[in-house]
Amino acid sequence: MKGFVYMKKLISALAVAVLSASLFTGCGSEPKANTVHSIDDLANKTIGVQLGTTGDIFAEDIEGATIERYNKGADAVQALKQGKIDAVIIDNEPAKVFVEKNEGLQILEEEFAVEEYAVAIKKGNTQLTEDINGALAELESEGVLAEIQKNWIGDEAGSNPYESPEGTEYPNGTLVMATNAEFPPYELVENNEIVGFDVDMMRAVCDKLGYELKIENMAFDSIIASVDSGKADVGVAGMTVTEDRLKNVDFSDPYTTATQVIITRAD
Repeated sequence: MKGFVYMKKLISALAVAVLSASLFTGCGSEPKANTVHSIDDLANKTIGVQLGTTGDIFAEDIEGATIERYNKGADAVQALKQGKIDAVIIDNEPAKVFVEKNEGLQILEEEFAVEEYAVAIKKGNTQLTEDINGALAELESEGVLAEIQKNWIGDEAGSNPYESPEGTEYPNGTLVMATNAEFPPYELVENNEIVGFDVDMMRAVCDKLGYELKIENMAFDSIIASVDSGKADVGVAGMTVTEDRLKNVDFSDPYTTATQVIITRAD
C-alpha cells in the first residue's frame, strides 16, 4: 500500500514538472516562423484584420487568402503572436503601438496602401457637411490640425495637448461622435477617458461650430449604422472613404493621410 502511495506521489510530481515545462516552452513547440516578407507573400496566407476596417476591405482582394476578422486590432495582433495567423493588415500608427508593446513582431517596410481619413456624416445632411468642411479648412490654415497631429504622432507626441480657446461657448447644443476607442493614437481609452488625435480634431471642429462634443464608444462596424440611423451625428474612427460606405453615409473633406501596413512575426 505504501508503495502504491509512493508511486502515486511520484506520478503527480512528474505531471507537475511536465506541465511547468510546457508553460515555459510554449507546450514544447517553437514559435511559428514568419513566411510573409512582402505584399506578394500574402497570397494564400491567413490574414488578420479588424472587422469592417479598410484593412478588412483590402484583404478581400488578396489571391487565395483566408481572412480572419476580429472586433479589435489588438486581438488580431495576439492571434499573430500565437501563430494562428500569418500577418495582420492595419493602419500604420496603431501598428507602431502594437509592435512596440509586443516583442517578436515587426512592420514590413513596404506600404500596403495609402488612404485618407474623413468624418462620416448622415447622408443628405449637407449643412453639417459644409459646416465641418469649413471648420476643417480654418483649422488647417491656422496650423491647428498640424499641431494636433504633432501632439499624437511623431517625436513630439504629448508635448502640446489641444485646449479649447478661452471663452469658447456652445450655443448649438451637443454633437454626438460615434467611435471605436481601440485604435491608438487616433482613439483610445486613458484613465477612463476616450482621447486621441480624432478626439482632439473633433473637439477643435466643435469649438469652431459651437457644439459640445459627446463621444459614444462602440464596435467599429456599428459606426456607419449609428450615423445612418441618426443615433450619432458623425462617425470618426480613422475612417477611410470607400464606395461601399458612401452608399450609407456622406463624408467630409479628408483631415489626414494614413497608410495601411503589414505586421508579421519578426524574422
